[in-house]
Amino acid sequence: MRITLLINRDLASNVALNLLLPQLVERHQLTAFYSDRVGTQPDDPSLAMLFFFEHTLLDQLLFPPIDDLSQRGKRLTFRALSTFLTAPMQRLNDPNSPSGIALLKSANPDLIVSIRYGRILKQSAIDIPRLGALNLHSGKLPQYRGVMATFRALLAGDAELFSTLHWVDDETIDTGRIISIQGVPTDPDGCYLSNTLNLYPSGCRALLEAIDTLHAQESPEAVAPDNPGHYFTFPDRDALARFHRAGHSLVDPALLAPILSSYYPH
Repeated sequence: MRITLLINRDLASNVALNLLLPQLVERHQLTAFYSDRVGTQPDDPSLAMLFFFEHTLLDQLLFPPIDDLSQRGKRLTFRALSTFLTAPMQRLNDPNSPSGIALLKSANPDLIVSIRYGRILKQSAIDIPRLGALNLHSGKLPQYRGVMATFRALLAGDAELFSTLHWVDDETIDTGRIISIQGVPTDPDGCYLSNTLNLYPSGCRALLEAIDTLHAQESPEAVAPDNPGHYFTFPDRDALARFHRAGHSLVDPALLAPILSSYYPH
């Protein structure tokens, strides 16, 4: 199959691509487009720190010198991951514009897979792939729609965190038919970002299983959500204050060090 991946240029998307691309490349033709961010630049200091560790640290400090090395680490940078693709990754922040639609059509995808992509697809983009569009959402649907679902689950004191694989049926956000929901225990000593990253091994396994089913010319079982759930935007200052008072943190550099060091060759 021809699979087009839509990602956000952040740490979690990179972790997911490292799990997916080596498994997919043997049987599928892969292309990828990325958004630069989800939403606007955060002005809250703690959200700005999160943005630094998710985005800026990778693009400006960590990945450029690694890309100049002759050896690779356990995990690959975005540039190194492009070796699994039929063409280098391209920026696509306007997928619903005429030029964006043309770029998506040029990949001629049978399937679109969205992982943390920072733009909402309109129907003209959703209709391009022959088999449809899948989204891997880092939260339990329909309970936690929108952005930073792990934040909302931690704030609610949930003992288990979830990712949801679902179809993108229309332009509404995180409302499509649900294929599977994967749960992992909450790490009480982890931060928001480390707990979010913990979701991707099981989430990517579910995605690979769904792709295998489609490749066999079958359709994964899927059911529509039984209620509209709740849609969340970025947390406001009150939600962030309650999050920190509960003893949580958005980013703990010590917890991220093993992940970040895995990009360096040993």
